[in-house]
Amino acid sequence: MKSYLAAAVQMTSLPDLDKNLAQAEELIELAVRRGAELVSLPENFAFLGTEEEKIEQAGTIATKTEKFLKTAAQKFQVTLVGGGFPVPVGKEGKVYNTALLVGPSGEELSRYEKAHLFDVDLPDGNTYRESRTVMAGVKLPDVYHSEQLGGIGLSVCYDVRFPELYRHLSKLGADVLFVPAAFTAYTGKDHWQVLLQARAIENTCYAIAPAQTGTHYAMRQTHGHAMIIDPWGVILADAGDLPGVAIAEISPQRLARARAQMPSLQHRVFA
Repeated sequence: MKSYLAAAVQMTSLPDLDKNLAQAEELIELAVRRGAELVSLPENFAFLGTEEEKIEQAGTIATKTEKFLKTAAQKFQVTLVGGGFPVPVGKEGKVYNTALLVGPSGEELSRYEKAHLFDVDLPDGNTYRESRTVMAGVKLPDVYHSEQLGGIGLSVCYDVRFPELYRHLSKLGADVLFVPAAFTAYTGKDHWQVLLQARAIENTCYAIAPAQTGTHYAMRQTHGHAMIIDPWGVILADAGDLPGVAIAEISPQRLARARAQMPSLQHRVFA
């Protein structure tokens, strides 16, 4: 594993697939121009509209989005994380909320289907029932081991509240934990940063969290603050509340130092 720059993209995606993909490409190019070799896009980067619109267009969204990720990775010669985005599930009328890791040659390196679904009634009046249109993934994410970029583990948004998933990735040798998200504005202001820091600290891994920000449609508002956090819990980059990119160095020396200073993973008593 070498030292390199990683980027967490922040977007305000809309119910417009083509416009969103165009914005994503611009932000990938911006990150690459700034030296990033590993670039991540947030949950719902390709489409953020009503559940009905998402299901109606799911087949098109899935096809165009996978093609986009593979084409963009090749075009910019970069490793890309994209997701989640909807991928239809058989004849169930539902989708998997899917995250992909794609290599610079356009090859799929890893795929994860979001396991924890956001079914919550918030005090701000918003109600979320992700399970109404999304099928929960049943497989734990794997870790892709890159000689250059380290061990890469995927998750999606609400997963961040379930530390056992990240401990699983850590036990598989993860160095970098991805949390692409569309975190609600209401919960984000109190929970987003501290949850990401906790996942980074307790697993002595980098946490990279691309995010949605702003108003997308009707009452749907997201928190923003795409960020990169080091294994000691230090925030290395924060994109604020506007579209853009957060970029920081991923350092194997910093990983080794944090793990030596706090060797908690070696002190586990329970599996």
